[in-house]
Amino acid sequence: MSRHFALVPAAGSGARMGHEKPKQYLPLAGRPLIFHTLATLCRHPRIERVFVVLSVDDRHWDALDTRELGPKLAPLFCGGATRADSVAHGLRAVADDVAPNDWMLVHDAARCCLAAWHLDKLMDELGEDEVGGLLAMPVADTLKRADERGRVSATVARERLWQAQTPQMFRYVMLRRALDHARDVTDEASAIEALGLHPRLVAADATNLKVTFPLDLQLAEWILRQREGGAT
Repeated sequence: MSRHFALVPAAGSGARMGHEKPKQYLPLAGRPLIFHTLATLCRHPRIERVFVVLSVDDRHWDALDTRELGPKLAPLFCGGATRADSVAHGLRAVADDVAPNDWMLVHDAARCCLAAWHLDKLMDELGEDEVGGLLAMPVADTLKRADERGRVSATVARERLWQAQTPQMFRYVMLRRALDHARDVTDEASAIEALGLHPRLVAADATNLKVTFPLDLQLAEWILRQREGGAT
């Protein structure tokens, strides 16, 4: 049977947060942000190992107490200049540990509110899929396209538009081939699409948000505190 592995690219600086420290290490609910991300992945019984791809000169990882995360966690100091580079470098680094047909779940370090049920739904719905896919949400808001002056140039129909999330789950060999073929992409699904394939969209929810701006930290903390309190 194919196994499931997680790969978390965490070599970025998070410049849009406006903070000197990379956002994955900012405090959130009493822990560094990345701890929450890794904890959900490491605690999931169907995930064999969790590879976190760090910058080669990462100065913050050693200060992170990872003892609670257990033996599944494996740091890889091989991050690249872009997300696609980091994922590609990470895939090459784990070639001896992962079989070609194993599933790789690539997840944003900054999506720290990932829950076990997100992972369950993704793995259950894609387990027999020939291509793989990703968590995503149907777009609910009206979309506007801006011109160079910051004025509306068009209203974009939202029908059949989805907002991509992570994890994005594909076979190891397929994902590695896709990223070798297309590096100028912002997510793994785009690389798979460049091969002429069509990833499946798995409906998620708004709690799987990505921390990008300072206010997002407050929203993420509220979500995590609600779960700790047993709220739905």
